[in-house]
Amino acid sequence: MRFPNKKSVVVFLVVLPLTGMLIYHWNSNTITTINMIQGDDSLNMLLEKRIRSMDRGNDHIPYHIKDGMSKLLAVNGCVCEGDKPGIPFAHLLYRQVSASQLHASVQDSDQQKAKQYRNKEFRSFYKRTHTAADSLILSEANSPLQYPTQGVEVRPTMTILIPGLSLNQINKVDHYSVDLNATMGTFNTAALVDGVQVKGEGEMHISFMSRSLASLNRQLEFVTYTNTLFHPNTADVVQFKAGNFLATFTIKIRHPPMPKFYNPGPRKEYNVSTLVTIATKTFLRYDKLQDLINSIRQFYPTITIVIADDTKDPKPVTGPYIEHYIMPFGKGWFAGRNLAVSQVTTKYVLWVDDDFIFTSSTKLEKMVDILERTTLDLVGGAVREVTGYTATYRHIISTDAGDEEGDCLHIRTGFHHAIEGFSNCVVADAVINFFMARTEKIREVGFDPRLARVGHLAFYIDGLGSLHVGSCDDVIISHASKIKAMLPWGQSEIDKAYSKFRYPSTEETSMNEYDLYYLKNHFKCVTSD
Repeated sequence: MRFPNKKSVVVFLVVLPLTGMLIYHWNSNTITTINMIQGDDSLNMLLEKRIRSMDRGNDHIPYHIKDGMSKLLAVNGCVCEGDKPGIPFAHLLYRQVSASQLHASVQDSDQQKAKQYRNKEFRSFYKRTHTAADSLILSEANSPLQYPTQGVEVRPTMTILIPGLSLNQINKVDHYSVDLNATMGTFNTAALVDGVQVKGEGEMHISFMSRSLASLNRQLEFVTYTNTLFHPNTADVVQFKAGNFLATFTIKIRHPPMPKFYNPGPRKEYNVSTLVTIATKTFLRYDKLQDLINSIRQFYPTITIVIADDTKDPKPVTGPYIEHYIMPFGKGWFAGRNLAVSQVTTKYVLWVDDDFIFTSSTKLEKMVDILERTTLDLVGGAVREVTGYTATYRHIISTDAGDEEGDCLHIRTGFHHAIEGFSNCVVADAVINFFMARTEKIREVGFDPRLARVGHLAFYIDGLGSLHVGSCDDVIISHASKIKAMLPWGQSEIDKAYSKFRYPSTEETSMNEYDLYYLKNHFKCVTSD
């Protein structure tokens, strides 16, 4: 009888469990971002709420809920769920989703105060960011009224003609009449049409009446709206009525977005030194900072470098096209980012860590090209470690609507889609800590200075819905080796001091990233892979 050799047995014992784990993963349905325990009743509630104020003549007609739709349209609030425990060592083969319930790092006696403060801040935020233009308005069928449903806009205290107003009544009557009502402005007429009676010019309510439908519609072409109650960004709800028919539409009231232009330099090719400023934050590591500067000068000798420095006893950093700004001691990473970006005077800013190294693969021209030719606000590159591994740190961020306790935040590794015309480039929601961005856009989002040591993703969460983010894995910067600094016998006194501040103990951390999500962003839980 022949026995298998030891090598075959070892291979069998290794391959069989791995194969089983892969099959388990491929057939597993535990990874989810929605509430799996919601029943079909949740969709019934949503449908009933939707039709409550509408025509109930079709209530007798039965309906059947499609499989899977109940959980997609759940109305009982979101829930964060992670992967359930599986077979051992599953995490070695694929990313597992974890879930955390967020709460503030405060004493129990202060929890209620923190919650009240958080709710108050959220209500204030909601009032600032939601206007009547966000409301759902349904234009019901068979109405004889023609009116604009979207796209009417007036600048504060200014006047416009309201486009598209008309009455399309089929039945002939003795006279035709319409009314308009507003709450933040007045109506008037730019011209008068014979045979049309007008009442309420210069008021928030105006009416028109005529025996001729054609004359009435001609008069409606000259109706004006003037905003009288100033607000820099809001909307007025206008009611348009004819007999028993009532239509509602909004007029957006706002100043248009203010453009800010920069001198692009010669148009023959991208002048990176004119278009881009490099920004970084340093603390203690002047040797690594100098290596970064030397590598930049090798490829971009005239580009401006802005340095924010919160070292206790700062050393001078001088040289052509270098701006060195001293901060209070230990203010932190995000505070330094804000300071550095505030001093940028070019169209774009490139963010780098102080221990990065430029190489021949650090092609800033491609980053400029994609920002110039697309709607992206920010484009990240890739960071190559000393081991040769190259990381892009691409993430997809999404949220689920929750309840009074907050919403659900979901963070996943990956990207949305490739960018046509730009090889190796994709669209994501968060990228690695090496990126070029439109200066004004990055200032608009800002960096929360409460995150002093950690919190890279917090910037992208603050910018969700505002930042259009891309990533190109062929624009590569190198990372200085950390191996020596990580070994106890290889650490210098500077390395030890830096590590103490970079990786503080939990007791020394006043605000962590999860606390900020809870207190500031109104999230109650988070899932991530």
